[in-house]
Amino acid sequence: MADPLPVAGVDYPSTYQELLAWFPDDAACAAFLEQLRWKNGFFCPGCGGSAHWRGADGSLVCRACKRRTSVTAGTIFHRSRLPLTTWFAAIWFVTSQKNGVPAFGLQQALGLGSYETAWSMLHKLRRAMVRPGRDLLSGLVEVDETYAGGVERGVDGRHTDNKAIIVIAVELVQPKGLGRVRMTPLRQAAQAQLLDFVARSVDKGSVVRTDGWNIYNRLGAMGYEHEAINVKGSGSPAHVVLPGVHRVASLVKRWLSGTLHYGISHDHLAYYLDEFTFRFNRRHAAHRGLLFYRLVEQALEVGPHPMRELVGGTADPYML
Repeated sequence: MADPLPVAGVDYPSTYQELLAWFPDDAACAAFLEQLRWKNGFFCPGCGGSAHWRGADGSLVCRACKRRTSVTAGTIFHRSRLPLTTWFAAIWFVTSQKNGVPAFGLQQALGLGSYETAWSMLHKLRRAMVRPGRDLLSGLVEVDETYAGGVERGVDGRHTDNKAIIVIAVELVQPKGLGRVRMTPLRQAAQAQLLDFVARSVDKGSVVRTDGWNIYNRLGAMGYEHEAINVKGSGSPAHVVLPGVHRVASLVKRWLSGTLHYGISHDHLAYYLDEFTFRFNRRHAAHRGLLFYRLVEQALEVGPHPMRELVGGTADPYML
């Protein structure tokens, strides 16, 4: 049975004023994190025991093995020098702004001492925007590639030297509309990478609609119902034949240009796409506070990321 949908004003603050009232100090933030991390009650990560007491520093101590556990241990908040109230304010700003917030803007809003601190916070939060074990796309799904970046001269078709290749999958909702999306950057549009992306993104048995490129011909043998449309032979432009994926491609390019001003780094692009996906898939949320709730929830499922790892960018095999 799925968990009930969180309620605004009950499970999460619905306004910034409520955020300040709910979380006046780190103790209130930690109590909220405990409710999210151990929804069915605390269990020791060492022995699995549930009996515990609270230490003077606020940590939970297992009565069986005496292991001491902090609610922030093993999360993106692990050993952070910043107060939890600052983290909660950052998450609110990130999720309440439709197009996100740049590092400089976050630095100014929170009064942070350096641009690097704001930049690292944003990149840690982006790593929490993809929920581990998230549901795969299903139903009718369009798949295609697009290219983002500056203008390239003398380059045709699917060959590119400097632009970022982005493969996109989007659900089509009948009779009209778009569902959820998945996307990832590629170094090259190779068959193994494209088919692996579909396998990791779309549930078996779904209808996968692509253009007529023969690189997708193996989808039928992989357990999908493959609909291949010959764009050139159809007499219609690609955005008419595959309207969903081209609509998403247009939106993500516009978002990237506004967020990165076309300064696309291959090393970090995957995480910007994760942020776009997080926002797009929750675009119909009645309250922006629900996005705050979800990002805090997911931040507890993602391990800590030191600065040297953030600077290094993605270790996604697609991008190696």
